[in-house]
Amino acid sequence: MRFTFRPSFDRSVKSLQVAQKEDIKSLCIEFVELLADRAAIPPGMGLKRLQDGYWEIRKGLRNRILFRWQKDEIDFILAGDHDSIREFLKNV
Repeated sequence: MRFTFRPSFDRSVKSLQVAQKEDIKSLCIEFVELLADRAAIPPGMGLKRLQDGYWEIRKGLRNRILFRWQKDEIDFILAGDHDSIREFLKNV
């Protein structure tokens, strides 16, 4: 499985507070490790299919990661809150 981080993901992380950056970083690492090990995704991670191959994982209510999952490739697109994810998907 391949993982890529889009420039939009990097930009969205830069705008977050330091604590949120750490939460996003740890969530990405944990998610990638779970997929690499083919382990079950815990319900607390909040994996949810949104639309047309777009998925979301979250840590708490504020920190969410939007990614596109197609076959054996995952593209991390955006990190932010519910509203920023929703706004992005409206424009897709």
